Amino acid sequence: MSDGTAPPKRRLTKTHKRLLGGVGTIAVVVAVFVFFLPQIADYREVLDVLRELDWRDWLLLVGATLLNLATFPPPWMAALPGLGYRQAMAMTQASTALAIVSPAGAAVGMAGSYSMLRSWGFGSGPVGLAVAVTGIWNQLANLAFPVVALALLTAADEDHPALRTAAIVAVVILVVVLVSFGLTLSRPRRARSIGGRAARIVNRLKRLVRREPVSWGGESFVRFRTQALGLLRRRWHVITLGTLAGHLTVFVLLVVCLRVVGVTASEITVVEAFAAWALVRILGAIPLTPAGVGIVEIGLTGALVAFGAPNAEAVTATLLYRALTVLPTLALGLLAAATWRSHQPGGVDRVAE
Repeated sequence: MSDGTAPPKRRLTKTHKRLLGGVGTIAVVVAVFVFFLPQIADYREVLDVLRELDWRDWLLLVGATLLNLATFPPPWMAALPGLGYRQAMAMTQASTALAIVSPAGAAVGMAGSYSMLRSWGFGSGPVGLAVAVTGIWNQLANLAFPVVALALLTAADEDHPALRTAAIVAVVILVVVLVSFGLTLSRPRRARSIGGRAARIVNRLKRLVRREPVSWGGESFVRFRTQALGLLRRRWHVITLGTLAGHLTVFVLLVVCLRVVGVTASEITVVEAFAAWALVRILGAIPLTPAGVGIVEIGLTGALVAFGAPNAEAVTATLLYRALTVLPTLALGLLAAATWRSHQPGGVDRVAE
């Protein structure tokens, strides 16, 4: 006989949520690589395309990969004075590898960057500023690329509905980020107000998931404003150029992948390749799977085929591009993570701020 009371609702534990997330990731990866991509091109056709590559093609691919890897450190060196190239390379490879393997993506990578730099003796203030500035600059670049790509396609009398949608969303987010960033830097009072409001909003959200409140607030934004203005007045152009170089060498690698597998400029122009790449940068930023595995592959392949690339060559170029942007960084990141203590830079004062 029931006493009339409802049984308590079961809450999903963190372990259950991780398991569900893992199952979802596996389902997406299996669906893309086992069902969707083979519908576009059989993997035997992909192997046939790869067999046709000669040593000069592979040399071009290796060169483009090394060029991309070489552009990881400069933005960080500009954002954090005193950081050397070798240390920046180790830190960026390790943190990017963390971002690749974690479903949380960029957040985990940024936390890894902060921890490594602090362990090397850099102050919490300069490190926090470098992490924030490089993160903001990277996101601004990712948001700007679809807008530029849509403008280039429009100038060439071409259109791509998915890119148009991505560009519209990117413009809205870009305006919000730029206005918020500009207001934060404009006056101390505004920085304090924005920081206080942001902290209250985040704390409300954290209460919903029963998390501790944040430790930052309005005064944190005031300190950030003072430090950011000092850094950006001196180095904004170097940080911007370094960020663009880091992103655009990834695009160069995609173009090299397309050309070596036989996709000609008459089939996919540089502008069309840039449009497909810009769209995928937005898709890859959505934290559905680690490093956007599955999402990026199907999105890039679909965009390339829509622009006119042959199916087998589009799949081959996509898989090559993904392998050369992910696997070297994973390998170097694991090596850097295992040896990061040996990369202690000299001449860094261990100060808190």
